[in-house]
Amino acid sequence: MSSQPHSSPTGIATFADRHIGPRPQDVEAMLARLGFDSLEALMTAAVPGGIRSAAELSLPEAATETQVAQELRDLAARNRPAEPMIGLGYHGTTTPPVIRRNVLEDPSWYTAYTPYQPEISQGRLEALINFQTVIGDLTGLPTANASLLDEGTAAAEAMTLVRRAQRKASGPFVVDADALPQTIEVVRTRAQAMGIDVVVADVSAGLPAELEQVCGVLVQYPGASGEVRDPRPAIEAAHERGGLAVVACDLLALTLLESPGELGADVAVGSSQRFGVPLFHGGPHAGFMSVKAGLERHLPGRLVGVSVDAEGRPAYRLALQTREQHIRRDKATSNICTAQVLLAVVAGMYAVYHGPEGLRGIARGAHDLAARAAASLSAAGLEVLTTRFFDTFRVAVPGRADEVVAAARAEGLHLLRVDADTVGLSFSEVSTPATLRALHTAFGVLPTEVEPVAALPEELSRTTDYLTHETFHAHRSETQMLRYLRRLSARDYALDRGMIPLGSCTMKLNATTEMEPVSLPGFADLHPFVPAEDAEGYHELVSTLEGWLAEVTGYDRVSIQPNAGSQGELAGLLAIRGYHLGNGDTQRDVCLIPSSAHGTNAASAVMAGMRVVVVKSTDDGSVDLDDLRTQCDKHADTLAAIMVTYPSTHGAYEEGITELCKVVHDHGGQVYVDGANLNALLGYARPGEFGGDVSHLNLHKTFCIPHGGGGPGVGPVAVRAHLAPYLPSHGMHPDPERRTGIGPISAAPYGSAGILPISWAYVRMMGAEGLTRATATAVLAANYVAARLDEHFPVLYRGHNGLVAHECIIDVRGITKDTGVSVDDVAKRLVDYGFHAPTMSFPVAGTLMVEPTESEDLGEIDRFCDAMIAIKGEIDRVAAGEWSAEDSPLRRAPHTSRALVGDWDRPYSRELAVFPTGIDPDKYWPPVARIDQAYGDRNLVCACPPLDAFAE
Repeated sequence: MSSQPHSSPTGIATFADRHIGPRPQDVEAMLARLGFDSLEALMTAAVPGGIRSAAELSLPEAATETQVAQELRDLAARNRPAEPMIGLGYHGTTTPPVIRRNVLEDPSWYTAYTPYQPEISQGRLEALINFQTVIGDLTGLPTANASLLDEGTAAAEAMTLVRRAQRKASGPFVVDADALPQTIEVVRTRAQAMGIDVVVADVSAGLPAELEQVCGVLVQYPGASGEVRDPRPAIEAAHERGGLAVVACDLLALTLLESPGELGADVAVGSSQRFGVPLFHGGPHAGFMSVKAGLERHLPGRLVGVSVDAEGRPAYRLALQTREQHIRRDKATSNICTAQVLLAVVAGMYAVYHGPEGLRGIARGAHDLAARAAASLSAAGLEVLTTRFFDTFRVAVPGRADEVVAAARAEGLHLLRVDADTVGLSFSEVSTPATLRALHTAFGVLPTEVEPVAALPEELSRTTDYLTHETFHAHRSETQMLRYLRRLSARDYALDRGMIPLGSCTMKLNATTEMEPVSLPGFADLHPFVPAEDAEGYHELVSTLEGWLAEVTGYDRVSIQPNAGSQGELAGLLAIRGYHLGNGDTQRDVCLIPSSAHGTNAASAVMAGMRVVVVKSTDDGSVDLDDLRTQCDKHADTLAAIMVTYPSTHGAYEEGITELCKVVHDHGGQVYVDGANLNALLGYARPGEFGGDVSHLNLHKTFCIPHGGGGPGVGPVAVRAHLAPYLPSHGMHPDPERRTGIGPISAAPYGSAGILPISWAYVRMMGAEGLTRATATAVLAANYVAARLDEHFPVLYRGHNGLVAHECIIDVRGITKDTGVSVDDVAKRLVDYGFHAPTMSFPVAGTLMVEPTESEDLGEIDRFCDAMIAIKGEIDRVAAGEWSAEDSPLRRAPHTSRALVGDWDRPYSRELAVFPTGIDPDKYWPPVARIDQAYGDRNLVCACPPLDAFAE
């Protein structure tokens, strides 16, 4: 392969030329530094020959940005959104334009990384604590997390929470028969793998008498039918029988209905979609969970809390971070390692913009229209089956359901076909009086002016306050809201500001042409359960993307349903489990996991009902093949699978991967190749060809979906043909062949469908040559960084021919031992130099993992290397005794603008503190100094603090 970019015959740069940062002359200079004369020579040396693909990728020829934009507009136009009245947890909503333009479509929000470095994440952390306050206030439970993946998986997480919170609890988990059907399915899928007994029952009057003990109950409030039942009988019965009560609730309804916490619930779950988040054909949407006091340390996912910084001021950070899976591994209580941060920010800002009065008005508007519709249909002689409702009810139309649904569709409405004799109607923020007129036509009745029915149960009317904090009352004008959003985004460091060199996370360009189609109405405004003929554009997009992903990975079938990498892991392991069970090998439940693996691997294996056995690593970080053979022999009769990341978690191409696959297969196991590092394989090697049976892919890494401050993501699962029957299914999938099987992994058939156009556009514009060149350039950049830094910071692991893959690990442990300067000190000091930190202490404690990606230009890569070398110079001054570690600019970093004023008693100058590379007019100023993490965990505060807490 040439190191030169391939331009069109007109000389205009291709999209690949725009995506890939280094220019041709830069590539030549970087190669020369490494001693290679071409990218192909580098890749021949780096990638073991035994895994190289013989054939080039078979993909359509790369298209231009203009062509792809038109192709996606055409696909979006083949979707027919109509007014969504299907309900079932998905509702029409209006994203305020100031939020759509300045959050959802703003790279300062969507290109940010997970806020593990809180000092440079204060803006999105404040936005998330707003979200947590909204959830906590409306549900009446004091502690909410910073979002989950969707309502169905949130309910499944609640099921496991109530079990682990009550170690002595016994009995089944009872699910309301009027719960959302997809929630019931997701809970069953998760429960079956973990050996949890689930009972679906009518809980309107309590629990079935024959259940003497339960571990918990889930009540839907309002129900899927729209019926608003008092959840207290079920809650009280659960408590009497030794269990905890989970209420799945509707946030907008809770502005008028009493909160679950006030009614006695222990846990509340749901989706924040209708708070301004587009339907997106099912996702991405921020699920939520809130808990009563005493359960906060059992919460899955992330929790934003308040601590103090080194200057004594309040500051936000992620609380209880030691619960993360890479630390607890097979002892983790959940495999959730991401969130839906971008969508949670949208939902939280929707509440900030509207405030409690505005939300109550939106809710009252939807309810009043529903009540008027129910009254007029009833007056016209139709039987309204739902008597107490918020915005949803069902109507009996004996033998006419198909006819009514079709007539409504012709009028621009999507109704729910419950069965042949029943239809459902769900009103929302976007419903208007014109909706009523269209409904009358669809039902074939004349409009009748009658008094609306009294549908809200008086005994459940909301009496408790919510959103009383000043934040929800201070931003009513668009000018105020615009400036609030701008102020928060300016406090953060995102990819629009500079390089984010995070190993394992692939923070690369999220091109505008990839992002723009997400907002097209055909993609954004479609309900996930519309008739198949109204989602033809999505079906073609999904089918094409699944085909492309199968081609580049060497597998036979792909499902894009999993809406996070962790969920892709679970789906792949459930496929393996299903395969063994289908073969009668019920005893095969051991999952081998190398000691260096991603922590989610072990957590996912446990959730899939497997036992984890660790395989040792050698001194160079590779899987110890001798120990692998020992473990395979030891567990020959019970071996289910091995999970291995390739290139390795240490960022190296290991020589023994094909031998590893053969050994496991010879012992009856399946090989799961974690696709987290596919950015180093694309175009050069296919896991499905070199021995993998299943992989999950991270579209939010290799395929350019932005991280959004910690989500959304997509984690498709790709399998060989023998595992295809065990891919995720969904009872409401548009493809009848995918409606039965192992069950759903996500609440919607296509998971986070709304962001799939991003990856579709990336593959379509890059083509085979562009994708392949991107891989080689990413490997080149990582090896260039390793070469420049090696004499200052040892590079811990290398692979084939002494080269790294797409990332390298910088070892700081010796420096820490000699000087006391830690990886934390280096990470925080990098902020003063204008950089986000690399990945800290993963996969090896005391190290930094760096991944420059193919999108960073040589100037930015050199700027990072220069900063690291300068920091090493500062460390040398500590080593020489010029400064102590405690009084060095490293330990005192990051330095805020307050360092410019007042007394200065430090042994280094102000200039060195804040302008280590000289005065920079574009300098990023961290809004807070170093944050005290331990203080925040000891004093857990997870809702908006009072404004006077921030007073000087």
